[in-house]
Amino acid sequence: MEFTAYILDVLTDSAYPARIKIEDGIFKEITPISADCEIELDVEGLLLPGFIDSHIHIESSMLTPAQFAKIAVMHGTTSVVCDPHEIANVCGIEGIEFMIENASQVPFNFYFSAPSCVPATSFETSGAVLDSEDIEFLLKKDEVVALGEMMNFPGVIDGDVEVIEKLELARKYKKPIDGHAPLLSGKELDKYLEQYIITDHECSNFSEAIEKKQKGMKIMVRDGSSAKNMEALFDFSQRIEYLRNQDSFGIIPSEVLERRIHSPIFDFIVSDDKHPNDLIKGHLNKSVKKAAELGVDIIKAIEMVTINPAAHYGLEAGSIVTGAKADFVVIDNLIDFNILKTYVAGRCVFDGEKVLFDAPEVDARNSIKTTKKTEEDFEVYFDGDECEVNVIECYNGELLTSKSGANLKVINGVVKPDIYDDILKISVVERYGKNNMTNAFIKGFGLKKGAIASSVAHDSHNIIVVGYDSAMMAEAVNTIIENKGGFAIASEDFSESLSLPIAGLMSNEDAFVVANKLEVLHKMSQALGCKLDSPFMTMAFMALLVIPSLKISDLGLFDGDSFEFIDVIKN
Repeated sequence: MEFTAYILDVLTDSAYPARIKIEDGIFKEITPISADCEIELDVEGLLLPGFIDSHIHIESSMLTPAQFAKIAVMHGTTSVVCDPHEIANVCGIEGIEFMIENASQVPFNFYFSAPSCVPATSFETSGAVLDSEDIEFLLKKDEVVALGEMMNFPGVIDGDVEVIEKLELARKYKKPIDGHAPLLSGKELDKYLEQYIITDHECSNFSEAIEKKQKGMKIMVRDGSSAKNMEALFDFSQRIEYLRNQDSFGIIPSEVLERRIHSPIFDFIVSDDKHPNDLIKGHLNKSVKKAAELGVDIIKAIEMVTINPAAHYGLEAGSIVTGAKADFVVIDNLIDFNILKTYVAGRCVFDGEKVLFDAPEVDARNSIKTTKKTEEDFEVYFDGDECEVNVIECYNGELLTSKSGANLKVINGVVKPDIYDDILKISVVERYGKNNMTNAFIKGFGLKKGAIASSVAHDSHNIIVVGYDSAMMAEAVNTIIENKGGFAIASEDFSESLSLPIAGLMSNEDAFVVANKLEVLHKMSQALGCKLDSPFMTMAFMALLVIPSLKISDLGLFDGDSFEFIDVIKN
């Protein structure tokens, strides 16, 4: 395959016409064409390296890897580094091997990290446990390029034996270690970094990211469905203030300063979690364009999804140079940034109108083993006329929560939610056969009636439900049990569900079908009064105990600051 085209060279930050030769999926020759030569180029547009999402959980797209690839190539993504700890928490090694096998059946580059925290903590019930022997088994695989995000930062800081052994194994096999350290700073951050944990994708503000960057971490700027940190980390005024406070300010030439002002400072742009209704609208192409709108140099933004992740994880692609894998996209220009074609290993996989490969269907087996629930299972009981309760307070577009309180009425021994103050009930139902349950209270969803439920609840993926009415909460949970996983809405007026029978996390349907069904559920939740943009994604993170401050598991209400359980009803 030979052709001429304009290419973007991310190694030299330049664009020029070149003659390109591809053999066996590799760039065999890249020969710049002299400006003196008058030649009609074979390709209209600009060739860029294929985009690389260096931190994503495929399961959060609710698609199989093969179905994910079909939608990703439409947006110019040709590679992902995915952490399969969602399915690992449900099915263990078997689930990871399913992901690798399914991924291998399509022309797309799936690289994996070995999930380091399955379960994320000992304060919840998961479907599997990955110990250091399991991690070593995974690190030996060619498809595994890193140790997945180390969420158990208290274990790292306190020197937990099993945690340290996993970290040592990653170093033994020369695999980089991904981090997960929300709001960690000072001496505790220093202790965390002593274990050579290199990346972090949990920075939610500029100063947090700068401290970690100055201490040697590579910062992943997250632009996901539930957590959107790009505006905070690419804040132009904070970037200028940061540069102004450096000793070199006022000394370096103005043209150099101009380039530095538009430099992103940080290293990668990632998705982390991407819902299908967002994914059908765009992936990294949309994030790169958004970065440019926030004042980041467009070429530097492109480097954050090409050469930077390729260099960090030792991937074959990421640049258009001799010897690299021929993964590239054709765009119209650097302003509109429309994807015209996508190639993987020199093969056209998206021709601008349709995807040129199919995804295999998967046989799903039931992973929901709990018994059906009744209205009484979701009640909180107290002997008195009223009581003070601890309340999880959640926020739109945020994974972080805060801890607040409320005085609630008690009628016939049952503590009642307060619809006027937006105090609803939240419950986690263990789904692996032990039938544990925790009931608590939450603020921020805005539901005026009914309930919403999900078997996607990071990271152990027990069933989580939020609602005003206990009977509707039971109905929503029982629908999920019947569907072998997924999302459900129940109310006096209507009910609907989205089935996710593959580990209770994924569907065999394509992205557009799943997105349409999810959009119906979102509109129904809004009709019930919900104020959140992505209610099911936000609800899923209410069970992620390693994100401060107050969360919930099947074993109790959990204070992420003190890392211990607290009572639902205050003493």
